[in-house]
Amino acid sequence: MNKLTSVFWVTFIIALFSVLWGAVAPANLENITGTIQQYISVHFGWYYLLIVTGFVFFCLYMIVSPYGKIKLGKETDKPDYNYPTWFAMLFSAGMGIGLVFWGAAEPIYFFGTDPPTEEAGTSAAMEEAMQFVYFHWGVHAWGIYAVVALVLAYFKFRRGAPALISATLEPLFGAKMKGPLGKAVDVVAVFATIVGVATTLGFGAAQINGGLTYLTGMEESFTLQLIVILIVTVLFMISAYTGLSKGIKYLSNTNMVLALALLVIMLIIGPTLMIMNVFTDTIGSYLRNIPQMSFRLAPESAEERTWINDWTVFYWAWWIAWSPFVGIFIARVSKGRTIREFLSGVLLVPSIVGFLWFSTFGSSAIKLQQENTADIAGMATEQALFGMFDQYPLGLLMSIIAMTLIGTFFITSADSATFVLGMQTTNGSLTPPTMVKFVWGLAQSSMAAVLLYTGGLQALQNALISAAFPFSFIMILMVISMYKALRADRANLDKSDI
Repeated sequence: MNKLTSVFWVTFIIALFSVLWGAVAPANLENITGTIQQYISVHFGWYYLLIVTGFVFFCLYMIVSPYGKIKLGKETDKPDYNYPTWFAMLFSAGMGIGLVFWGAAEPIYFFGTDPPTEEAGTSAAMEEAMQFVYFHWGVHAWGIYAVVALVLAYFKFRRGAPALISATLEPLFGAKMKGPLGKAVDVVAVFATIVGVATTLGFGAAQINGGLTYLTGMEESFTLQLIVILIVTVLFMISAYTGLSKGIKYLSNTNMVLALALLVIMLIIGPTLMIMNVFTDTIGSYLRNIPQMSFRLAPESAEERTWINDWTVFYWAWWIAWSPFVGIFIARVSKGRTIREFLSGVLLVPSIVGFLWFSTFGSSAIKLQQENTADIAGMATEQALFGMFDQYPLGLLMSIIAMTLIGTFFITSADSATFVLGMQTTNGSLTPPTMVKFVWGLAQSSMAAVLLYTGGLQALQNALISAAFPFSFIMILMVISMYKALRADRANLDKSDI
């Protein structure tokens, strides 16, 4: 079961080629990935909006349908983790660095620099900013993760299939999934995971660099970002060596303690009343406008369409690229829960916590901008959070907590991803060899370094959208396959199951 498969070697060669390409000809790599990204965003923006909304509808249907009572496992199986630990692991693997990186930066940017439709700096812009932040980080994002996780958990724990993306498509393609076609599916999933995680690690390294620059005056440079990546690589390899139940579990709980501490401190010393008012009011705006936002493409406005491509399409691609990794990981830690319990937890709890997170840090940054205390909107994206902290009491303490949190999220995400990549390239083994995890850890870190070297944050976004596109088709097939399997199984299920 732990034997390396052809998926390992093919994907490793592709990843190695990509790293060498970026190291030898960075301008060429940036140019080509930029061209691909532009083509996909312009010609397939409608496709991303339709499929992601479709995934949300599928999840909601599964919650309310009779299938919701089906357990992801045998009827006697109990969950491996209690609710607090389960939610902590969902949160750490699913969002992690992104929440810290964009917590203040995205709301303040939408408010003060580039609102979707309103005039920058107005009350309408603030409300619109928050509802689009919720849209990008809420139910739609977690719906993407939930679909992949649900399908994998169902086939693995209910039907005893290998924990492989290809194994979930056997109801549609039969034995072909055990041959070259199945290997191709797994290669696409593994490579999308590498690029997705590498992109997030790149964001993390850039923000740690931004924090050090803001706090100490150290020069912001690729060299410093590379040093950050090297240090964190060593740390997450140590974590990977200790195994899932120890390393990832303890780090996930550490993440939640640090994140909660940062959130509570900011909630207390920030504009508390404004935060809670914005949180309550903009959830209403989000729920009221979610149908329109889900299908908004602005075909008659080039400016608005560019905004959608740069933000909404980018986010949907980011979540899709992350979904093989996050989906497999969530499936792995969710054995024994019913489909209804699983989907309700995955869709709602992290979304609501995320809304409170963005309300807290976003409102605190917007307040400073409104009062002309500091031009947070004019700062570099990776420095916005630290610029905001600097204007509040305990700013230095919060900056230190934030950089520590980025580091622990960095380690947790990379650690979880090495486990998932190892599993996918050893025929679904739930205990992949440590050496295989080390190889994928180095591949992720090298890819992150190369993408930062070739063009910084823009190169990260280009690579992400390009890698996510092919896997999106596989996700559609996974949904169809699971529905077909559920309908076939229903005749054989005991009435107590449904």
